[in-house]
Amino acid sequence: MATQSPFSLASDVLEQFTSNVQPPPWLVDESVNRLLLLLNHVISSEPQAMMRLARQKGQRIELHWKGKTLQLSPTAAGLLERTRQEGFDLRLTLSDPSMLSMATALLRGEKPSVRIEGDVQLASEVNWMMDHLRWDVEEDMAAWMGDATAHTLAQAGRSLAQALRQFMAQGQPSAAPEKAPT
Repeated sequence: MATQSPFSLASDVLEQFTSNVQPPPWLVDESVNRLLLLLNHVISSEPQAMMRLARQKGQRIELHWKGKTLQLSPTAAGLLERTRQEGFDLRLTLSDPSMLSMATALLRGEKPSVRIEGDVQLASEVNWMMDHLRWDVEEDMAAWMGDATAHTLAQAGRSLAQALRQFMAQGQPSAAPEKAPT
């Protein structure tokens, strides 16, 4: 009897729901603004990332996913801002149509599948940031609630993430099916 993974079932339900229900444009716009604020917060914690982005000032980066486009441009301060310009210097197109499968891949420590067009130097800087930037959630929480509480919550989060990774690894098909001893 074949069983269906709960993740594929959840993915199918989520895809059906999101294909029929579109959030209002203002909600999408504000969500993107908040994600950009978070991204700039993470970038600002790493001076080398800011320096690398400042060297790319004025370049145009387009992110594409499922027919949606986000245009970004590095600033002189070494952060990113939203732009609306014709053309691009670097276009990154996410290939995976499912948000859930991208999140699953990220939990496994894999990069999303991306098609890259344009400026090689700018693509190299973006790749460096993907490899080296990490959000120190524990440090940010400590500023709000103190070191001990932040450490406890961060440890619980790491344990949960590790359990999810192990669960996801168990669901992966093996290279060759095991044969029962005879």
